[in-house]
Amino acid sequence: MQEIQFIQAWAALAVAHIRARKTDETGASELATIVIVTAIIAAAAIAIVGAIVLKFTNKANTIPTE
Repeated sequence: MQEIQFIQAWAALAVAHIRARKTDETGASELATIVIVTAIIAAAAIAIVGAIVLKFTNKANTIPTE
């Protein structure tokens, strides 16, 4: 579960950094910010799902079938 905690902390840091930027940005900059945050969240979700699948696969491979 350390992977998940790392990804959550990384995403929180990225969001905090983006929020700390100036608030008088143009609409295009705000759109870019939204796209970046969405990409970070999507990458975190993919990594979390990958970690969960890996753990389930490893556990399933240890179950005796005979």
